[in-house]
Amino acid sequence: MKYLRIFKYVDEVARAGSIRKAAERLNATASAVNRRIMDLEAEIGAPLFERKPRGVRLTAAGELFARYVREQDADVERLKSQIEDLKGLRRGTVRIACSQALAHEFLPAEISQFRARHTLVRFDVTVADHERAIQALADYEVDLVLVFRPPFLATFQPLMRLEQRLFALMATDHPLAERKTIRLRDCAAYPVALPERSIGGRQLLDAVSAQAGLKFNIVAESNSFEFLRGMVRRERAISFQIEIGMPMTDGEAHGLVARNVDDRDMPRADLVLGQLRGRNLPVAAAVFAQQLVARLEAMRTPAS
Repeated sequence: MKYLRIFKYVDEVARAGSIRKAAERLNATASAVNRRIMDLEAEIGAPLFERKPRGVRLTAAGELFARYVREQDADVERLKSQIEDLKGLRRGTVRIACSQALAHEFLPAEISQFRARHTLVRFDVTVADHERAIQALADYEVDLVLVFRPPFLATFQPLMRLEQRLFALMATDHPLAERKTIRLRDCAAYPVALPERSIGGRQLLDAVSAQAGLKFNIVAESNSFEFLRGMVRRERAISFQIEIGMPMTDGEAHGLVARNVDDRDMPRADLVLGQLRGRNLPVAAAVFAQQLVARLEAMRTPAS
């Protein structure tokens, strides 16, 4: 354990790209941080950072060492969680990255249910697009991801998949609201408010509309689904979101309805819960993952 502090120094400098900025986060002097890193470099026999006039950058050896540091940090957190579990306290922190569609209702509800049984567990939730979420997992910044259409990562281990449809969100008095199923070509005749291009659902929509030769009248784009819902209410625009993020229960009361996009226009894709392959999760994260697997399994319906 004597190396944990210097490991922390290396990790913070790598993330900050600056010894000075890392020192501020560590509540230490820049000279002290630099000295400890230089001592470590002398012990290893290779420089970990390339010093530049405006910061530092990891060398090839530094990249290897930084990954080792993050793996060790993850193992220490798992060890702490297991020790607390032996005490019967169920302490620990669950670190999870999720797509924005999960952030409004689904994940808060699952966390609340979990904490009703394990009140000493806290959560560190990162809301991010699927690429950023997978990168956070690869960098050991989170233990779990729950994202729509995750990009390829060789070390990614899916724990559960749930097929999702794309839904169109509109005001209750929108001309298309009377239909149960919406065709994309019909949506092209109205203003649309879309998620930014890093969002998985937007990428799927762009690919399909390009193939079909459809052009939408885009009046707004945003990384905030709450903002998009506001535009739907005020501009009578149409927005799109995956099934699990739709306001199915209280949408009518807020002046919104969700309508399924016809399967002929939009293929279904998977929402995926996963972790790094071969990694032993902290106890709290492992138990929460089990809860999510059970919940997603219960939501499965036979493909129509």
